[in-house]
Amino acid sequence: MATQAPTNYDAQREKLAEYFDRTARKAWIDLTSDAKVSGIRATVRAGRERMRETLLSWLPEDLRRTRVLDAGCGTGALSVAAACRGAEVTGVDVAAGLVDIARERTPSFIGHGRIDWHAGDMLDPAFGEFEHVVLMDSLIHYPAEDIVATLAKLSERCGRSIVFTFAPHTAALGAMHKIGKIFPRSDRSPAIIPVAEAELRQRLASISGWQARRTERVSSGFYTSQAMELVKL
Repeated sequence: MATQAPTNYDAQREKLAEYFDRTARKAWIDLTSDAKVSGIRATVRAGRERMRETLLSWLPEDLRRTRVLDAGCGTGALSVAAACRGAEVTGVDVAAGLVDIARERTPSFIGHGRIDWHAGDMLDPAFGEFEHVVLMDSLIHYPAEDIVATLAKLSERCGRSIVFTFAPHTAALGAMHKIGKIFPRSDRSPAIIPVAEAELRQRLASISGWQARRTERVSSGFYTSQAMELVKL
Protein backbone atom coordinates (compact mmCIF):
# COMPACT_ATOMS: atom_id res chain seq x y z
CA MET A 1 0.00 0.00 0.00
CA ALA A 2 1.33 3.45 -0.90
CA THR A 3 2.54 5.63 1.95
CA GLN A 4 0.97 8.95 2.83
CA ALA A 5 2.49 12.04 1.21
CA PRO A 6 4.39 14.53 3.43
CA THR A 7 1.94 17.05 4.90
CA ASN A 8 3.76 20.31 4.07
CA TYR A 9 6.00 18.99 1.32
CA ASP A 10 4.42 20.71 -1.70
CA ALA A 11 4.20 24.17 -0.10
CA GLN A 12 7.77 24.05 1.16
CA ARG A 13 9.02 22.74 -2.20
CA GLU A 14 7.62 25.82 -3.93
CA LYS A 15 9.29 28.14 -1.40
CA LEU A 16 12.62 26.41 -1.96
CA ALA A 17 12.28 26.62 -5.74
CA GLU A 18 11.67 30.36 -5.56
CA TYR A 19 14.53 30.94 -3.13
CA PHE A 20 17.19 28.96 -5.01
CA ASP A 21 16.10 30.09 -8.47
CA ARG A 22 15.79 33.78 -7.62
CA THR A 23 17.10 35.14 -4.32
CA ALA A 24 20.10 32.86 -3.79
CA ARG A 25 21.04 31.58 -7.24
CA LYS A 26 24.26 33.61 -7.58
CA ALA A 27 25.31 32.91 -3.98
CA TRP A 28 24.92 29.17 -4.47
CA ILE A 29 26.76 29.21 -7.76
CA ASP A 30 29.71 30.88 -5.99
CA LEU A 31 29.44 28.66 -2.90
CA THR A 32 29.63 25.48 -4.98
CA SER A 33 32.54 26.66 -7.12
CA ASP A 34 36.12 27.70 -6.38
CA ALA A 35 35.18 31.40 -6.41
CA LYS A 36 36.41 33.49 -3.49
CA VAL A 37 33.76 33.76 -0.77
CA SER A 38 33.51 35.32 2.69
CA GLY A 39 34.94 33.59 5.74
CA ILE A 40 31.48 32.47 6.87
CA ARG A 41 30.62 31.00 3.49
CA ALA A 42 34.05 29.35 3.33
CA THR A 43 33.17 27.36 6.48
CA VAL A 44 29.88 26.34 4.86
CA ARG A 45 31.68 25.27 1.69
CA ALA A 46 34.17 23.20 3.70
CA GLY A 47 31.37 21.59 5.69
CA ARG A 48 29.42 20.70 2.57
CA GLU A 49 32.50 19.15 1.01
CA ARG A 50 33.06 16.99 4.10
CA MET A 51 29.42 15.97 4.13
CA ARG A 52 29.48 15.05 0.46
CA GLU A 53 32.56 12.89 1.05
CA THR A 54 30.83 11.22 4.01
CA LEU A 55 27.70 10.32 2.05
CA LEU A 56 29.72 9.06 -0.90
CA SER A 57 31.83 6.90 1.44
CA TRP A 58 28.64 5.10 2.50
CA LEU A 59 27.95 4.04 -1.08
CA PRO A 60 29.78 1.16 -2.77
CA GLU A 61 33.07 2.17 -4.37
CA ASP A 62 32.09 0.34 -7.56
CA LEU A 63 28.77 1.71 -8.78
CA ARG A 64 28.83 0.34 -12.31
CA ARG A 65 25.36 -0.69 -13.56
CA THR A 66 23.89 0.84 -10.40
CA ARG A 67 21.07 3.41 -10.47
CA VAL A 68 21.47 6.29 -8.01
CA LEU A 69 18.99 9.10 -7.34
CA ASP A 70 20.62 12.36 -6.24
CA ALA A 71 17.51 13.95 -4.76
CA GLY A 72 18.12 17.68 -4.44
CA CYS A 73 21.24 17.58 -6.62
CA GLY A 74 21.84 21.35 -6.63
CA THR A 75 24.77 22.22 -8.87
CA GLY A 76 25.68 18.56 -9.23
CA ALA A 77 28.98 17.81 -7.47
CA LEU A 78 27.74 14.63 -5.78
CA SER A 79 26.10 13.36 -8.98
CA VAL A 80 29.35 13.81 -10.90
CA ALA A 81 31.37 12.00 -8.21
CA ALA A 82 28.93 9.05 -8.23
CA ALA A 83 28.96 8.90 -12.04
CA CYS A 84 32.76 8.78 -11.99
CA ARG A 85 32.38 5.53 -10.01
CA GLY A 86 30.24 4.17 -12.82
CA ALA A 87 26.76 4.99 -11.51
CA GLU A 88 23.75 5.71 -13.68
CA VAL A 89 22.69 8.87 -11.87
CA THR A 90 19.41 10.73 -11.98
CA GLY A 91 20.06 14.22 -10.62
CA VAL A 92 16.88 16.03 -9.64
CA ASP A 93 16.37 19.44 -8.09
CA VAL A 94 13.37 21.69 -7.68
CA ALA A 95 15.48 24.71 -8.72
CA ALA A 96 15.75 24.66 -12.50
CA GLY A 97 18.49 27.31 -12.46
CA LEU A 98 20.78 25.14 -10.35
CA VAL A 99 20.13 22.14 -12.59
CA ASP A 100 21.18 24.25 -15.57
CA ILE A 101 24.47 24.99 -13.78
CA ALA A 102 24.92 21.30 -12.97
CA ARG A 103 24.44 20.43 -16.62
CA GLU A 104 26.97 23.08 -17.69
CA ARG A 105 29.53 21.88 -15.12
CA THR A 106 29.32 18.21 -16.06
CA PRO A 107 32.77 17.09 -17.27
CA SER A 108 32.99 15.84 -20.83
CA PHE A 109 34.32 12.52 -19.51
CA ILE A 110 32.84 10.79 -16.45
CA GLY A 111 34.16 7.28 -17.03
CA HIS A 112 31.54 4.58 -17.38
CA GLY A 113 28.88 6.61 -15.58
CA ARG A 114 25.97 8.62 -16.86
CA ILE A 115 23.90 11.50 -15.50
CA ASP A 116 20.37 12.46 -16.45
CA TRP A 117 19.59 15.95 -15.12
CA HIS A 118 16.02 16.95 -14.30
CA ALA A 119 14.31 19.99 -12.79
CA GLY A 120 11.34 18.68 -10.85
CA ASP A 121 10.02 16.82 -7.84
CA MET A 122 12.35 14.22 -6.36
CA LEU A 123 9.28 12.17 -5.34
CA ASP A 124 8.02 11.85 -8.93
CA PRO A 125 7.61 8.10 -9.56
CA ALA A 126 8.30 8.67 -13.27
CA PHE A 127 12.02 8.70 -12.46
CA GLY A 128 11.82 4.98 -11.79
CA GLU A 129 13.57 2.75 -9.28
CA PHE A 130 17.04 2.97 -7.77
CA GLU A 131 19.52 0.92 -5.76
CA HIS A 132 20.61 3.95 -3.76
CA VAL A 133 19.07 7.34 -2.98
CA VAL A 134 21.08 10.30 -1.69
CA LEU A 135 19.56 13.43 -0.13
CA MET A 136 22.28 15.87 0.91
CA ASP A 137 20.75 18.76 2.83
CA SER A 138 17.50 18.32 0.88
CA LEU A 139 15.39 17.71 4.00
CA ILE A 140 16.78 20.29 6.42
CA HIS A 141 13.79 22.62 5.88
CA TYR A 142 11.24 20.01 7.00
CA PRO A 143 10.00 18.82 10.42
CA ALA A 144 10.62 15.23 11.50
CA GLU A 145 7.23 13.94 10.38
CA ASP A 146 7.71 15.27 6.85
CA ILE A 147 11.28 13.97 6.67
CA VAL A 148 10.07 10.47 7.49
CA ALA A 149 7.08 10.68 5.15
CA THR A 150 9.42 11.75 2.32
CA LEU A 151 11.85 8.93 3.04
CA ALA A 152 8.98 6.45 3.19
CA LYS A 153 7.83 7.51 -0.28
CA LEU A 154 11.36 7.16 -1.64
CA SER A 155 11.80 3.75 0.02
CA GLU A 156 9.05 2.39 -2.24
CA ARG A 157 11.39 2.87 -5.21
CA CYS A 158 14.75 2.06 -3.59
CA GLY A 159 16.33 -1.37 -3.37
CA ARG A 160 19.36 -1.02 -1.07
CA SER A 161 20.05 2.19 0.86
CA ILE A 162 19.00 5.77 1.43
CA VAL A 163 21.59 8.18 2.80
CA PHE A 164 20.37 11.60 3.88
CA THR A 165 21.07 14.54 6.14
CA PHE A 166 19.05 16.47 8.68
CA ALA A 167 19.68 19.51 10.86
CA PRO A 168 20.45 18.09 14.33
CA HIS A 169 18.79 19.76 17.27
CA THR A 170 21.56 21.50 19.23
CA ALA A 171 21.46 24.50 21.53
CA ALA A 172 23.34 26.59 18.97
CA LEU A 173 21.11 25.63 16.04
CA GLY A 174 18.00 26.16 18.12
CA ALA A 175 19.13 29.67 19.04
CA MET A 176 20.11 30.46 15.45
CA HIS A 177 16.73 29.21 14.27
CA LYS A 178 14.97 31.62 16.63
CA ILE A 179 17.07 34.74 16.08
CA GLY A 180 17.18 34.11 12.34
CA LYS A 181 13.61 35.31 12.18
CA ILE A 182 14.76 38.90 12.71
CA PHE A 183 16.53 39.00 9.34
CA PRO A 184 14.69 39.99 6.16
CA ARG A 185 13.24 37.07 4.22
CA SER A 186 15.19 38.09 1.10
CA ASP A 187 18.50 37.57 2.92
CA ARG A 188 17.93 34.03 4.13
CA SER A 189 16.64 30.71 2.95
CA PRO A 190 13.41 29.11 4.16
CA ALA A 191 13.99 28.24 7.80
CA ILE A 192 16.18 25.27 8.67
CA ILE A 193 14.28 23.13 11.16
CA PRO A 194 16.39 21.38 13.82
CA VAL A 195 15.32 17.79 14.52
CA ALA A 196 16.18 15.64 17.53
CA GLU A 197 17.97 12.43 16.49
CA ALA A 198 16.09 10.31 19.06
CA GLU A 199 12.72 11.48 17.73
CA LEU A 200 13.81 10.93 14.14
CA ARG A 201 15.00 7.38 14.82
CA GLN A 202 11.74 6.59 16.59
CA ARG A 203 9.72 7.81 13.62
CA LEU A 204 11.96 6.02 11.11
CA ALA A 205 11.05 2.72 12.76
CA SER A 206 7.64 3.08 11.11
CA ILE A 207 9.16 2.49 7.64
CA SER A 208 8.62 -1.24 7.25
CA GLY A 209 11.58 -3.27 6.04
CA TRP A 210 14.15 -0.53 6.63
CA GLN A 211 16.57 0.17 9.47
CA ALA A 212 18.50 3.28 10.48
CA ARG A 213 22.19 2.51 10.91
CA ARG A 214 25.25 4.76 10.59
CA THR A 215 25.14 8.41 11.52
CA GLU A 216 27.80 11.13 11.50
CA ARG A 217 27.68 14.84 12.27
CA VAL A 218 29.67 17.43 10.33
CA SER A 219 30.27 20.83 11.94
CA SER A 220 32.25 23.53 10.19
CA GLY A 221 31.71 27.08 11.36
CA PHE A 222 28.21 28.05 10.28
CA TYR A 223 27.53 24.61 8.77
CA THR A 224 26.11 21.85 10.94
CA SER A 225 24.41 18.82 9.43
CA GLN A 226 24.03 15.17 10.37
CA ALA A 227 24.19 12.24 7.99
CA MET A 228 22.16 9.10 8.52
CA GLU A 229 21.91 5.83 6.63
CA LEU A 230 18.77 3.78 6.05
CA VAL A 231 19.32 0.22 4.88
CA LYS A 232 16.80 -2.18 3.39
CA LEU A 233 16.55 -5.37 5.43
